[in-house]
Amino acid sequence: MNKLLSIALLLLVSFTSQAQDKKAKDLLDQVTSKIKSYNNISIDFKYSLNNAKENINKESKGNLLLEGNKYVLNFMGVTKIFDGKKSYTIVPEDEEITISSLNDSDEKAITPAKMLTFFNSGYKFTWDILQDVKGRKIQYIKLVPASTKDQRKEILLGIDSQTKNIYNVIEIGKNGTKTTLSVNSFKTNQPLSKNQFTFAASKYPKYYINKLD
Repeated sequence: MNKLLSIALLLLVSFTSQAQDKKAKDLLDQVTSKIKSYNNISIDFKYSLNNAKENINKESKGNLLLEGNKYVLNFMGVTKIFDGKKSYTIVPEDEEITISSLNDSDEKAITPAKMLTFFNSGYKFTWDILQDVKGRKIQYIKLVPASTKDQRKEILLGIDSQTKNIYNVIEIGKNGTKTTLSVNSFKTNQPLSKNQFTFAASKYPKYYINKLD
């Protein structure tokens, strides 16, 4: 009888786990579909990095404007523009601009566009906790990298249950480092100028330009 009970409990746990995994997959699919439905996305975010063992605690803010694979990213005092063909990294502190080509179809290329849907491959995912954050229901999905070489232990992806937009991303490293990217504002389908993602060298007359290719 005890053996039969154990088998029944094992099957119940297995079925429950499969159901939870399906819920997680369905929610991630909804997030991906929503992201792809926008003409453009404008995000203001906060980034923090903490490691209690190393006594590291850093915070910074940034913003991202994204249209397809084109983007303008301002983060940590650096501006990065990608016009669909070339990447322009502008560093005011050094008065230097680095220009390079980037093949966005390359699966190994990490771009802001892929950062919003990075979870679609290379991870095992499970349904996690639901939190009430200032009246918003944030559902977390736990992602565990499939590769054992990945230095991240797990990632918690917070999703607004109502809008299906990403609220935050929490990465926990194997070395104890915790990084959190929190979205402060998320705007879509904004009116943009035709030169929004065009690099203009005339704006930086004194900058050294480093062309990598």
